[in-house]
Amino acid sequence: MKPGRKIGFIGAGNMGDAITGALIQAEIFSPPMIYMSDISQDRLNTLRETYGIQTMNDNVRLFSECDIVILAVKPQQMAQVLSEIAGRKTYGISGRKLVVSIAAGIPIQKIEGLLYPPLDQVARKNLPIIRVMPNTPSLVLAGISGMSANQNAVPEDMEICRAILEAMGKVVEFEEGKLNAVTALSGSGPAYVFYMTEAMTEGGISAGLEPADAAELTLATLKGAVKLMEERKESPESLRRKVTSPGGTTEAALKVMKARDFKQIITDAILAAARRSEELSV
Repeated sequence: MKPGRKIGFIGAGNMGDAITGALIQAEIFSPPMIYMSDISQDRLNTLRETYGIQTMNDNVRLFSECDIVILAVKPQQMAQVLSEIAGRKTYGISGRKLVVSIAAGIPIQKIEGLLYPPLDQVARKNLPIIRVMPNTPSLVLAGISGMSANQNAVPEDMEICRAILEAMGKVVEFEEGKLNAVTALSGSGPAYVFYMTEAMTEGGISAGLEPADAAELTLATLKGAVKLMEERKESPESLRRKVTSPGGTTEAALKVMKARDFKQIITDAILAAARRSEELSV
């Protein structure tokens, strides 16, 4: 990042907290150059004490003073927050300002419709907007984010956004039309894994294990399986076949999954999440 740039977060929830901690840990921004606003003073006090960042209750002031603004509010609050900012008589863009939204289901067009009308064409070009879909493993620096930019974003804007997100994990660029699928797969995906973990643990208990032992075995198995896929560079299908001996225990388990159409259940679930994401984007 260029020296002297300020980054501000409108919204002090878990993801804003995670990004702030990652930026400081990666030394991308120093605490005095990070600003945060929120309706909860207690939350702001906690983050100021934790990270040494600047906090305030004024979204308009934060938007005005920062070079990069992360919109980390809940989707249902976005219109109110941006209308307040764009509705002030002092609203304007004097230099280049990057806006990054991490609000699920809010399309770039909606953000443009709230921030752009009071601005002339020059000011609009100086206000690029990038929409991002992170996921909750970002909280432990193991996330993956999909991002898409509007027509006013230049390569430098994309590089800045990428650097911010890579502090928490991996980043992939997409056309915005694919972000609903990204939301369904990686955004909601951790919940599918958690649900699978619940099921495997309960299965172990049903088979006679103590709950703590079943939980430990399940978690270690999932972590080990992911590591195996990452390091062996083989397809999941290939690895599955290698662990499935004819007439063995794994084959018995997989026969049940195939009979219940396990793959189709997962596919249908992801498609349902994608449809819901699309509905929320309207």
